[in-house]
Amino acid sequence: MKIAQRAERIEPFYVMEVAKAASTMAQQFAHSADPMIFLNIGEPDFTAPPLVQQAAAQAISQGRTQYTPAMGLEALREKISGWYASRFQVDVAPSRIIITAGASAALQLACLALIEAGDEILMPDPSYPCNRHFVSSAEGRAILVPTTAEERFQLTRSKVEAAWGPHTRGVLLASPSNPTGTSIAPEELQRIHEFVHGRGGITLIDEIYLGLSYEAHFGHSALGMPGELGQSIISINSFSKYFNMTGWRLGWLVVPEALAPVIERLAQNLFICASTVAQHAALACFEPESLAEYERRRIEFKARRDYFIPELNRLGLTVPVMPDGAFYAYADCSTIARRWGMNGSWDFTFELMKRAHLAITPGRDFGQAAPERFVRFSTASSMQHLQTAVARLEAVLA
Repeated sequence: MKIAQRAERIEPFYVMEVAKAASTMAQQFAHSADPMIFLNIGEPDFTAPPLVQQAAAQAISQGRTQYTPAMGLEALREKISGWYASRFQVDVAPSRIIITAGASAALQLACLALIEAGDEILMPDPSYPCNRHFVSSAEGRAILVPTTAEERFQLTRSKVEAAWGPHTRGVLLASPSNPTGTSIAPEELQRIHEFVHGRGGITLIDEIYLGLSYEAHFGHSALGMPGELGQSIISINSFSKYFNMTGWRLGWLVVPEALAPVIERLAQNLFICASTVAQHAALACFEPESLAEYERRRIEFKARRDYFIPELNRLGLTVPVMPDGAFYAYADCSTIARRWGMNGSWDFTFELMKRAHLAITPGRDFGQAAPERFVRFSTASSMQHLQTAVARLEAVLA
């Protein structure tokens, strides 16, 4: 059977490959005193709060399970618009908001609508691997631009200008980012978008971790840029992370008004609509009781960050930039890996599984800029698990 070249270009998602290996190894330790601790997957340990679960059950019991419009429930788009206004003081018209089957569908729709074969999209290195594959699936080409800790592992306007070429279509950013948990400073993001917009390009920004921002300077949506800049940005968001609805597969896309009918047409043909039950459930995310619970959980995520990052630094797994959002720590394991006789982060990851019964993610997924030096820890697990993980790391690294 001949496989299409676009499929052949998609590399394995090593995060999931490592997760499979960790699950297999965990079975060996299931009845031991030290079962496997999973700090490898970016999935909150919290589930949807009570009102959201109740809304889903009610939608099912009342038979509200049929197709919705391709753009999503009007009531949900209005709720999201209201959230932008109350949380970020940004006016986003509901007509610009499209409900999607997760952030993945939002990215796919945006890429299919805007990227031609051969177009190049600039992205920071390191960055989330699936994002570049959405570009590839639209016959575009993701250009990874190496970044440094001094740049918060994010693109700068000067790097975008230097990398811009005759086939460049735009940039795909993430703020806060996976795997680093770092955001782009608002003033730098505006400088990037001013340049891209001035060249007739597109700025797509993944803001799925925006609700989980911990520093006031960074917790701003790109949609809040003044005038035409804010109206022309394309933002991808999700109910998975801040709203703790990972398996519900629900997200949204904010686009310029003129692009909305195009995205609607694609969504009608490719998806029909996002999950109806998930949409009805998500309406309850914006109830005061639910929002208060989400803020309590955000504070808990921050407390985990504030505990875990200093401990990694103390143990020699240096995190070059303190994450300002999300729930990740991108740590340099190179010194310890060399001490253990390892070739890099890939071997170190599997050795750590054996020695400490601790699953993490090697840097291999996230780009080409020294991935062998870095591993990603997820702090989406409980404080108790993080404390146990630190104790195990201390024991094997002593």
